[in-house]
Amino acid sequence: MSLKPIPLNNQLTHTPLLKYIVKKSLYSLLILWGVITTLFMILNLLPSPERMLSGQRTDVSSAENIKKQLGLDKSPMVRYLIYMNNLLPLTLHEDTPEKQEELGYTKLFSIGENALVVKAPYLGRSYQRNTPVSEILAEKIPPTFILALSSILLALAIGIPFGILASMYRNRWPDDAVMSLSVFGISQPSYVVALILAYVLAVKLKAITGLSVRAPLFDYEFGEQTIIWSNLIIPTLALGIRPVAIITQMTRSSMLDVMSSDYIRTAKAKGLSNYIVITKHTLRNALNPVLTSASGWFAGLLAGSVLVEAVVDYKGLGSELYDSLMNLDLPVLMGIVLFIAVVYVVVNILTDIGYAILDPRVSYK
Repeated sequence: MSLKPIPLNNQLTHTPLLKYIVKKSLYSLLILWGVITTLFMILNLLPSPERMLSGQRTDVSSAENIKKQLGLDKSPMVRYLIYMNNLLPLTLHEDTPEKQEELGYTKLFSIGENALVVKAPYLGRSYQRNTPVSEILAEKIPPTFILALSSILLALAIGIPFGILASMYRNRWPDDAVMSLSVFGISQPSYVVALILAYVLAVKLKAITGLSVRAPLFDYEFGEQTIIWSNLIIPTLALGIRPVAIITQMTRSSMLDVMSSDYIRTAKAKGLSNYIVITKHTLRNALNPVLTSASGWFAGLLAGSVLVEAVVDYKGLGSELYDSLMNLDLPVLMGIVLFIAVVYVVVNILTDIGYAILDPRVSYK
């Protein structure tokens, strides 16, 4: 990236930016392919799950039958090619009613016993529940997405004002207090904070807060799904404490850097109030690194909520990732990691576009 003056209203239609997005998308596909390949190779080092599925006392023939049903009797390379073929939206598949029902594809034309088809990426079925992985993700993603979103919004709501306050009172007691709190927040593991909050708010102060240690976001009563918003409090605070500290420090550092610029000194020399200088000139240009940090943390919270969700029994994507690893449910594990990788890639691209919106000097080649 290089910096040069470009009108803001032409930024999103600027040809270099469009070319950059296309190039970035192609790189992202290569990254996803690398993630899938690497994870597939690592998972092949794990013990085969047929013993766990059939029980410790099962005979060899039963275990072999289960292994065949799951397709684990094939070589790792064959299973890898099958998995990649199932992920591709345009590919060749067997042209049978059973296969069409399983994959939900639309046939374009036949090629012998196979057909060229269009379909959504197929992630396989869970070994433990014999349920499509896509259905499991559809159930587990919303609570974790809500948790990650609430945590990053909390971090922005607290971190940006605290960072502005620290920059305005640099090297004075408000700055020292804010920076001390941020260092303390960074040093606290999220799962430790979750344990402390659960003990204090849901055990010792339960009569006052009404919170519970077992806190799934979605509850099912009489066959209907209800949302218990109060169960979001403990995991949001636990996950949000470190992003709050990071965004506070990023905002302070960025604000101080921008405030030392020539055009800020010029604005002050013209007699503009501190409020105008900060809101109209400083803050907007200082938000770029904060945006990058917040977007990265949002994607990371989707993957980093495993232990926090386990502490409060939140029943989201993190707890499902933990369970699938413990049960060697490889299709679910692959699906969750692939989803997280896609989120990282999409957030990265959107962050670059956000740079173009917030800073009209940014151009891409």
